[in-house]
Amino acid sequence: MSQTIVQTVSNAGNRLSLTSVDKAATSAEQEPSLYRYSHLLPSFDPNEPRALSHKDSRSFLANAVTNDLTPWFGTEISNVDLLTLNEEGRDQLALETARRGVLVFRDQEHWLNADTDAWVAFASYFGRLHIHPTSGHPRGYPQVHLVYRDAHATYNYELDQNITATVWHSDVSYEIQPPGLTIFFLLDQPKTGGDTLFVSQTAVLRRFSPAFVAFLRTLNAVHSGMSKPSIVAQGSEEGWFAEILWRMCIPYVQSHDGCHGRFNNLRVQVVRRHPVTGEEALYVNKQFTRRIVGLKKEESDNLLNFLCDALAQAHESQVRLKWRPNTVVVWDNRITAHAANLDFSPTGERRHGARLAAQAEKPIASSKGI
Repeated sequence: MSQTIVQTVSNAGNRLSLTSVDKAATSAEQEPSLYRYSHLLPSFDPNEPRALSHKDSRSFLANAVTNDLTPWFGTEISNVDLLTLNEEGRDQLALETARRGVLVFRDQEHWLNADTDAWVAFASYFGRLHIHPTSGHPRGYPQVHLVYRDAHATYNYELDQNITATVWHSDVSYEIQPPGLTIFFLLDQPKTGGDTLFVSQTAVLRRFSPAFVAFLRTLNAVHSGMSKPSIVAQGSEEGWFAEILWRMCIPYVQSHDGCHGRFNNLRVQVVRRHPVTGEEALYVNKQFTRRIVGLKKEESDNLLNFLCDALAQAHESQVRLKWRPNTVVVWDNRITAHAANLDFSPTGERRHGARLAAQAEKPIASSKGI
């Protein structure tokens, strides 16, 4: 008899009993002529390989040199060739990224010398690759989002009229399925400066009082790339980068509750849960979060400012990546926000980066939410 759909273990004699559903499935399996699709019935074979079923979920780091950047967030890794990881190694990479938030891989000459097809093939293992709505990309490779700045040109919006151009954000949080595992690397970089900063949205949430976290779990927020000060979509559609508008973004429509009609599905939980680790994370950002649903404007503005300031000022929950040639960084965009440091811009040096990001699930509310 094949494995059944549901098994109940009796305490007496450890015997198995079948539910009525099991019996129906078993009957169909035993008499395939009675059911055309009996070969497609669910099976639960314990001998089948399962994702991350191996004893050591970090064996891909067996020969690596690792250095935790903080006790709970961020790890620097050398002596691992990303492109040679097999499926088991890539599964472990995804899990370790979810656990640590951000992984910095040094000495990735193989990666930087590989062609674009190799990058796309590697990243595609983790899911359908996100195509940015407005970004320039290498010809024929829309999955590769580029950042570029030199003395004469920039292809990413910079807040030059602000005191600081550092804007903390998680990538394209206005998408229905924002990215999860994200890969970023610099093809060319200034001699110094141009660092990338990361913050753990999980660690920041943990710093809040239990009563405040319980309140946040009840809230939803509207994310959009269409309304100022966000520039990712609006900048393109108003002509700033109009030549590279690949698809229209989902618009943001203001109303009394911060969202309108058919755009209600864009409401995202303020506290989201990671589907693998179960960890909760604060999920708002200065760049794309517009409003807390159900609060009056002053209430929403004050709360969002407080939450975004908490991310920006939580130095004990941040790491700062100093780029070196042949560095590849991997982070989990569901639980990690980041910001680029543009301190190098007065020098006119070139900073040229590429990002590949696998789309993840639609954000999941905390299981503890109301």
